[in-house]
Amino acid sequence: MQKLFVTFFYSGLLRPAPGTWGSLAGAIVGVAIYYYIGLETLFLASILLFLASISIIDSYEAKSGTHDDSSIVIDEVAGVWVAISIALSSWEQFEVDKFGWISVVLAFVFFRILDITKPSIIGRLDRNLKGGLGVMSDDMVAGGFAGLIAAACVAILVKFGLII
Repeated sequence: MQKLFVTFFYSGLLRPAPGTWGSLAGAIVGVAIYYYIGLETLFLASILLFLASISIIDSYEAKSGTHDDSSIVIDEVAGVWVAISIALSSWEQFEVDKFGWISVVLAFVFFRILDITKPSIIGRLDRNLKGGLGVMSDDMVAGGFAGLIAAACVAILVKFGLII
């Protein structure tokens, strides 16, 4: 059951690039949560997922003898949910494009870039925090920054009339 959870329904077992597959699966579920339940629920779900995942990852890693194995993608799911929720909150402000696909795609792309490159504090969190907290924290921060960057991009696109 833990493996099902930490691999987000086994999407983390897909190769190559399990983190990207997990992020994509998470983005699809995140968009569904947003569409059917709401933006606030998506953001709160990312926080709850973060909190629940810490102890589950700790237990999973103790049993498997690994740390931050590439198949663990629940951190990517929580991070991409944060990114999408922040990006879509800017989309709702501007009321551009019918659903906010531009915001979702930008959030996903920027999240993957930040999660892979781990610049600045994201990399420090990844290197210095251990256990489930370490696995989850860098992705949550990457998601926050990715969402802000995506929101800024949407604002620029609206400002210059490139999306209506």
